[in-house]
Amino acid sequence: MNERRILVVAHAKREETVTAALRIIDALHDAGAIPVLPAPDRDELADVDARFAELALLGADVAADDLELAIVLGGDGTILRAAELVRESGAPVLGINMGHVGFLAEIDRDDMDAAVRRVIDRDYEVEERLALSIRVKDVDGGVVYETWALNEATVEKASRERMIEVVIEIDGRPLSSFGCDGMVVSTPTGSTAYNFSAGGPVIWPTVEAIAVVPLSAHALFAKPLVVGPEASVAIELLERTGGTAILWCDGRRSHELPPGARVVVRRSTHPVRLARLHPTAFTERLVRKFQLPVAGWRGAS
Repeated sequence: MNERRILVVAHAKREETVTAALRIIDALHDAGAIPVLPAPDRDELADVDARFAELALLGADVAADDLELAIVLGGDGTILRAAELVRESGAPVLGINMGHVGFLAEIDRDDMDAAVRRVIDRDYEVEERLALSIRVKDVDGGVVYETWALNEATVEKASRERMIEVVIEIDGRPLSSFGCDGMVVSTPTGSTAYNFSAGGPVIWPTVEAIAVVPLSAHALFAKPLVVGPEASVAIELLERTGGTAILWCDGRRSHELPPGARVVVRRSTHPVRLARLHPTAFTERLVRKFQLPVAGWRGAS
């Protein structure tokens, strides 16, 4: 029987996270699986507890393609980092919320032991989430940067003093031009993140769509848009902007955009895979995570 290799993503900034990581690692060892750590996490955790230094290292001892699954201890930011680590392997990600909202997390820390047992038993479902492919082109049309995003790609002004001037294009046709603080292009998964804060729509994960939301736009027609999953969304930074902008993807990867740059966003051919233990109606997740008021509901007749 092949050895099972499971990535554990955590950091040593919280005592409860370190304790939880040790419990998970012990459970994986007891089940005959090999726990694997990313290099930055192992270095941090080994400073707290020397036992972490003995574990397998992602990339050096175990290739990403050999991972069965990633168990993530943390909030949405840590889950996004884990998705980045397993991007090329397609291993599903199981999030255990150690943060606050933790919208991407499947369970809270109180259910951690039961969750690990189910991982060991392979008792989980895999849900695929639409991701974005992002390309930056220069004024001559050459591709100068490529990346991806699970939540969103944003084009933001680099200078606080001045806004940026953009042209929005959908499926190869110009839609509108205006000055703004930036633009958010979001997936359904990211609709409850930056898109939500910017006034964009909440999109159910089962809906395949892309949201396009202006940030503080100076225009009459600058409302949030929802386009089809196969649509191409382009944001051109007009040369008259007079300054640079910044592309951010999931708040983790950035690239400077000079005047004349063009950011093209499409659906990625590689979705992000999330491990699910408790299939839950998205409505319930919204109510629980945002603590929405539902008192007085009588239910269906």
